[in-house]
Amino acid sequence: MKKITLLVCLAIISFSCKQEYIVRSFESVNIQKFDMDSTSIRAIVAVNADELLFAGSRGDIGLTEDGGKTWNFEFVKYQDSIAPHFRSLATTSSSVFALSIANPALLYKITFGDHKVVYKEEHEKVFYDAMTFLDDKTGIAIGDPIGGCTSIIMTYDSGESWNKIDCANLPEVKEGEASFAASNTNIAFHKNTIWVVTGGTRARVLKSTDKGKTWEIFDTPMIQGNGPQGIYSVDFYDENTGIIMGGDFSKENENKANKAITTDGGKTWILVANGQAPNYKSAVKYIPGTKGKEVIAVGKTGVSFSNDGGKTWKDISKDGYYAIDFVDKNTAWLSGHQKIGKLILK
Repeated sequence: MKKITLLVCLAIISFSCKQEYIVRSFESVNIQKFDMDSTSIRAIVAVNADELLFAGSRGDIGLTEDGGKTWNFEFVKYQDSIAPHFRSLATTSSSVFALSIANPALLYKITFGDHKVVYKEEHEKVFYDAMTFLDDKTGIAIGDPIGGCTSIIMTYDSGESWNKIDCANLPEVKEGEASFAASNTNIAFHKNTIWVVTGGTRARVLKSTDKGKTWEIFDTPMIQGNGPQGIYSVDFYDENTGIIMGGDFSKENENKANKAITTDGGKTWILVANGQAPNYKSAVKYIPGTKGKEVIAVGKTGVSFSNDGGKTWKDISKDGYYAIDFVDKNTAWLSGHQKIGKLILK
């Protein structure tokens, strides 16, 4: 009897291990919209289904804790007159950080009622594009090249101090190659590995496997050659499986060489759905809890969905948004021009 019971248990375990995730399909979705007064919002952090943080274009940090019914705002001023244009936002378990574009670059540690500059950089070419934390100690922000390499600043002490990586320790980038401050999603990470994407004259992927200490760079087949072309967003499901998305911002309805996937950690990339929907997109995310199968991309032309890891796509909404951040497989927050959205997938 014990032997039979054991065999039955082993059979059940074996069957459970072989079960694959059953993907969903959506013909269309509804997005609950919250109008925001006079701000372009490209950086969000989804805490849960009720709580969202965003950073806006006029020094505004917004927070809802009740699903969007009410909002609290903090307005940051530099030298009492300059409203930083925030396009990067990141959090640790205890702190919020917002980073401005353009000169001077200002990185703030923010609490409601108090904020302080923890990093400042002045240069005629300074322009920071995205920021994230790998864990409570390690954070990264990336920006346009200065001195022949991508601008990368790192923190290893929970954001209290930030230091810029010297160009001698970074891959050289080409003239006219840079990153885009479109959605705070041109950095991705998995455990200790970081990926950073570029566009313009070249569309490439920088990769570090040791939390930003050493870097290498890889070519992609994405559209490239001039300013608005290239990779706008990157995401990784695990250390090997990733996706990049973008296109040509100046030709938003084109879908030529604007999406690619990798299965070797970003060393090589294969174009998918070339010449097919979706068109230009500024943010792409694997939907959590879907085994790397379900993916959503957003842009000013609408929302698109894939249930085969990004190989084929379906447009599911014409509502335009810049960025998206998931809470779980059923809930995501979005941001756009003068608006926040809440997407429910069921």
